[in-house]
Amino acid sequence: MEAMPEPVDETAVSEADDLEEAARVFAELRPRLFGIAYRMLSSATEAEDLVQDVWVRWQTCDRSVVLNPAAYLATTTTRLAINAAQSARVRRETYVGPWLPEPVDTSADPLLGAERGEALEFAVLILLERLSPNERAAYVLREAFDYPYSQIAEILQLSEPAVRQLVSRGRKRVSGDRRTPVDEAEQRRLLSAFVTAARTGDLVALENLFAADVSSYSDGGGIVRASKIPVHGVERVAKYYRAFADRFWAGVDVEIATVNGEAMGLLRMDGTVFAAVTVVASAEGINQIYWQMNPNKLAGVS
Repeated sequence: MEAMPEPVDETAVSEADDLEEAARVFAELRPRLFGIAYRMLSSATEAEDLVQDVWVRWQTCDRSVVLNPAAYLATTTTRLAINAAQSARVRRETYVGPWLPEPVDTSADPLLGAERGEALEFAVLILLERLSPNERAAYVLREAFDYPYSQIAEILQLSEPAVRQLVSRGRKRVSGDRRTPVDEAEQRRLLSAFVTAARTGDLVALENLFAADVSSYSDGGGIVRASKIPVHGVERVAKYYRAFADRFWAGVDVEIATVNGEAMGLLRMDGTVFAAVTVVASAEGINQIYWQMNPNKLAGVS
């Protein structure tokens, strides 16, 4: 006599189908969620952790009452990012030397999940550090993702006029403290020229590339040797690079890659990325040079 088939647990099947659909929705929206979190935190590692937290919450919430998954997940991501940004600001008060963002490879997705490539370049991320977490969230959602003011107001639990004021303030802080940048091709050319001049320690070539108020910043995080104070001025910055040209560049391979939506030099020793450098330039020449050397912040470009 044949054994009777096991009864189908329809509840379990339904739950499995529901979770599969939840995973599909989340995977579709994940690039945008990561893009929001990264712009809020300037750290690919912290953004990945935060998005994973959002996934856990999405699995365990009552999805039957969620009318708009995209809005729910964006709201959850933004609110968690605001809390994380507040904690990060406290930690950075005791950071060793200049604090710089953690670079992220944007070669596959130049906009990093956004409608526009706003708030992705190193210089802009650094300026966004001056904003309050709410100002930063409003600016990112509006400028990078083109969210309507009404939806940003719902996410931040503020009035629409208050959100408009936050975005306006953010725009002024970002654009007011920044010269008009050169285009992408010129930024890449200047970066390549800087790397060439720095490798050879060519003092004249370096000075000719720099704007009068050029500054150099290095983030070693107290882990590797890097200048703990910024270096300012054409002559001082040029002499600074000439001083360690022979020691620093020996055996180093340089690749000019697309990182944070702009050209960045990735420096490798024995195949391993140990530093990343980019420049910010205007019509006057190179204004800032940013070095990310903290090994804990190079995973996104390794």
